[in-house]
Amino acid sequence: MVFVRHALPGEVVRARVTEAGAGRRYWRADAVEVLTPSPDRVPPPCPVAGPGGCGGCDWQHATPAAQRRGKAAVIAEQLSRLGGVDLAGLGPVEVEAVPGDTAGLGWRTRVRFAVDGEGRLGFHRHRSHDVVAVPDGCPIAHPRVSELRLTTRPWPGLAAVEVVAPAAGGDRLLIVEPAPGTSAGVLDLPPLDGPTALARREPRGHPEQGGLSRIRGRTWVEESVLVDGRPHAFRITGSGFWQGHPGAAQVLLDTVLAALRPGPGECALDLYSGAGLFSAGLAAWVGPAGLVVAVESDRRAAADARRSLHRTGQVRIEQDRVERVLSRVTGLLGGRRVDVVVLDPPRSGAGRPVVEQVLALRPRAVAYVACDPAALARDVATARGCGYRLARLRAFDTFPMTHHVECVATLVPAGADAAG
Repeated sequence: MVFVRHALPGEVVRARVTEAGAGRRYWRADAVEVLTPSPDRVPPPCPVAGPGGCGGCDWQHATPAAQRRGKAAVIAEQLSRLGGVDLAGLGPVEVEAVPGDTAGLGWRTRVRFAVDGEGRLGFHRHRSHDVVAVPDGCPIAHPRVSELRLTTRPWPGLAAVEVVAPAAGGDRLLIVEPAPGTSAGVLDLPPLDGPTALARREPRGHPEQGGLSRIRGRTWVEESVLVDGRPHAFRITGSGFWQGHPGAAQVLLDTVLAALRPGPGECALDLYSGAGLFSAGLAAWVGPAGLVVAVESDRRAAADARRSLHRTGQVRIEQDRVERVLSRVTGLLGGRRVDVVVLDPPRSGAGRPVVEQVLALRPRAVAYVACDPAALARDVATARGCGYRLARLRAFDTFPMTHHVECVATLVPAGADAAG
């Protein structure tokens, strides 16, 4: 089997093998010449999006509609093959455009640039540490990123430059990461085209390894979504996790709440809770008589959640590994039963031990937010063995021009109706 990048289904191409070898399960190749193009093929909007260029965008050569169809096919295949899901019973898989999408461009509010040996900003080649310079910028970067014109000037002495630009406005944050051996006192940073806070990411061996030191302004940004019809602000330190697409956080929150429909006084678990996006929504629906236990292992994300939810008394934040909290969750709940659960694990998925622990609590519904269809499918298979079924699936094109996709799967006890 050969995976051919930059080709589309039905095309005839001339491909160059890039990874091969005896005993490999599959080879990789790049389509270097298209002999019979697909009707879905379009010119890539970025000059370095082709073979040998930037490794960030996989599908700039396809229409946005074709990209979404391709992602839907991947989700369906993985659910059927790895998850054992009866697709006829589930219905057709569709990947929806995120509200506010503009032909898949200008959406990325969080961009990490690599820096080459000449101080130019760029991105790594596909499956490589080589840096491809992008002097004309990145077409999928949000306008608030592009207007800083970071790629038009040199950044000597740095390994990376990150920019965080909240779509709703407010201060942007620029994070510089010095190259190994570069001291903070000799950083030569160019002027910026706009007001921007500035921070330095600390290297390995520093007491705050991976943390931020303030250079100018604050080291966090403010994001906002509507919770129960009212704006709710979230503090996000540095490049801490928040959806990169401006419309993604809102649509995922709304979809999770519609799937679970938490009721007043109910008890909810928000696992891998990050900065507290889903906890805020759950808290609004269960009300003061309800309880939300949010679990997040990352110290900075848990601290952000505490600041963002400090006025919400029904939320309890546990900074620990999910499996450890689940092992003692009965005591945390004070005898209450778990009604609904949000699972939003990292790309590798929740995994069998966590899924089994969650479903042993017998919630009436679980909303599983997944950014990898294969990991989701494996966990759905585990859920089936625990007496739960996949009742509903929605998928969103939160990463246009790339192969990434976000799913929200609703799991309910076998024989039960979907939650909403």
